[in-house]
This record gives sequence, structure tokens and C-alpha cells, in this order.
Amino acid sequence: MTKPLITHLRSVAIAAPDLDRQLAFYRDLWGLAHTESDTGVRFLAAEGSPEQYVVRLRKDDQKRLDLVAFGAASTADVDALAAELAGKGVQIICEPQKIDTPGGGYGFRFFDGDGRVVEVSSDVATREFRTIEERESIPVRLSHFVVNSANPVATVDWYVEYLGFKLSDTLCLGARGDFMWFLRCNDWHHSFAVSRGPHVAVNHVSFEMRGIDEYLRGTGRLLREGVQKIWGPGRHKAGDNTFSYFMDKVGNTVEYTTELETVDWDSHHPSVYDVTKPDFIDQWGTANQMNEFVAKQMFNDPDRGVFVAPPL
Repeated sequence: MTKPLITHLRSVAIAAPDLDRQLAFYRDLWGLAHTESDTGVRFLAAEGSPEQYVVRLRKDDQKRLDLVAFGAASTADVDALAAELAGKGVQIICEPQKIDTPGGGYGFRFFDGDGRVVEVSSDVATREFRTIEERESIPVRLSHFVVNSANPVATVDWYVEYLGFKLSDTLCLGARGDFMWFLRCNDWHHSFAVSRGPHVAVNHVSFEMRGIDEYLRGTGRLLREGVQKIWGPGRHKAGDNTFSYFMDKVGNTVEYTTELETVDWDSHHPSVYDVTKPDFIDQWGTANQMNEFVAKQMFNDPDRGVFVAPPL
């Protein structure tokens, strides 16, 4: 099966009324680098990543997801995807054009099936980055982005049909049925995932750490700083990655992870993992129980940005 025109996850853009507290959290506690600013917008990079930024913050009267951004290999691929989506009736927000954000580039925006804003771009200049040192407990890169949907099967089908993503694995809750679907656009087990929820919302944003030691040091650092822990530390079965989930200053869930599995694009066969079996939800058995508190935090508030394009 041919790989999609989308090559990788670039960034996630979120908005909230309290911009200053959000900026302080992601810069001073989470470990991202504040790189550039524009009117009302802050861009934060991961020190180990060539991406210009992995998180974009904007001040708004309402908490919302502004957009999720993916990369493409060339302007020709951007144009081809835009034409394909328009031909299938997808609502295009802005046609392919030069992008006026750090690194520039060429891209377009559209609404996905749930009304989220998706940006796809190419030719974005890379930034200087460095190797994260041993015991340095800051993110290397943006790992993956998970969303909630009240119609998750339709959302998964949308990303598979329209963007060419591929299903890696599924989680289920015993007889209660499937509740999370992991999707890939490259060889990482997942760059995007969809979770069953009561409404469209951000489930969590995940950041890759250098290794197990750095992941645990980062987890401990946040605990010492009094950041609200939601779930972890532990190690998932699907994706084989570690997890420590925390809450940012406006109630979005963010994750430190490491050692996310890579899979062969053509030969990997999806499995269904029943997370009522303890080893399937946390191989180590070290995390707190997945309960109503954890689920409630990850359900998040209803996204106020559904089918509403951000101003920037």
C-alpha cells in the first residue's frame, strides 16, 4: 500500500484566555523553547527537533484547538492533496499558498470530518537543533496527537480514506467495545489517534523524551513542581511506549513518552488490545488505575473551535 502524501506530524496549535500561564507552563515546566512571537501568538520548539515549532499558543476568549499541522514532502504533494480533498467535497479553509509563520513554507488548511482545522505544509525551513544530553529531561520531539470524537469510527474512516493514514492497533474495553484507534502516516506506530468521547475535544498531546531515564526524570521533576498528574508512570502495550500524563494550565492533557514502537508500513497487522487486562493497559503495573478521574480529564471540555477557523 502506498504511503500517504502526509509525511509526519509537525505541530499542535491551541488557544486559551490565559496565554501567560500557558506559555510559562510549556516553557518553564514542560521544557520547550520559546522561539518566536507574533501578535498574540507564541511558538515553542522541542530542542531535539528540526521543526520550527511543535506547539503554538494563542490568546482567545475561549479555550479551543486552533489546528493540527502535518508535513508533506513537496509543494506538488500539497497541491495534489488539496485538489484531491476538494474533489471529494472536503471544505477547504484556505487554498495552497505561502505560509507566514516561522520557517515559512507552502500549505493549505481544511476541516476534517469532525470540524477540526488541519494544516498540511511543505518546504518549511528547519531550525538548528541539538542532541538532547544524557539525563536531560526535556522533549526531543512531538510524538503524537490524540483527539476525542463522539463518532470515532467515522473519524477514523475519514483519516484513512481522505488522508491515507493506516490503522496500527485498536483498544477495547472488553464487551463494551472499541474505544481508541491508533493511526500512522509513517513508520511510527502512531502519530495520530482517535478516542471515543462525549464530544469533539483534545484528548492529549504527547512528547518524546530521550530515553527511559530522561522520561522518568521529567516525570519526577513535574511531580516535585506540583503539576497535576493524571495517569502514570507506566508502559502501554499498543505502541510499547511509556506514559506519564499531566494537565496543562487550561485543562489539556499532555504526555511524556519514550520508545514509541516503529512498524513496517506494509506488513504490520493491527491487533485489538483489551485494556480490561492489566498487562495490556500498563505492562509495568506501576501506573495509577485507569478510572473515571483519568477518563474525565482526557474527555476535556468540548472544543469551541469546531468548524470555526482560527484568526491566524
